[in-house]
Amino acid sequence: MAGQGAPELSVENCQNLRVAVVAAQWHRPVMDGLLDGARRALSALGIEDPTVVRVPGSFELPVAAQALAARRYDAVIALGVVIRGGTPHFDYVCQAATDGLSRVALDSGVPIGFGLLTCDDEKQALDRAGLPDSHEDKGKEAVEAAVATAVLLRGLAEQR
Repeated sequence: MAGQGAPELSVENCQNLRVAVVAAQWHRPVMDGLLDGARRALSALGIEDPTVVRVPGSFELPVAAQALAARRYDAVIALGVVIRGGTPHFDYVCQAATDGLSRVALDSGVPIGFGLLTCDDEKQALDRAGLPDSHEDKGKEAVEAAVATAVLLRGLAEQR
């Protein structure tokens, strides 16, 4: 299982962080699960009412994440899913979205929670979407990683 070896993150003192979530609209059942998982994780961390924006697909995640990072959010969670088909489209979209989100994080200094599922089939995506029958909750994991990093960066900035 892909989730083996994942760290157990303990995130504290994050209630006052400004967090935004950008989520694609393709593959609605998967996306609804990812978004619900992200919202549950944020609520469990005491972060209420995050900004949530929807984009058409995963290719559009980086530009929306960039716009949110520029609006002084402490962390941005990017959620999307790309399911392999019979053309190279899968490879292009996965690479563009991954490279774009990495660039946004590095250029802005804002942690980007990487919740982009890149799956061979819909079953794999549903299994990672945080639904009742799923084995993994990648929306939750993306939130925890981004928020933990935002807290770390805030602490480093205070050390100056």
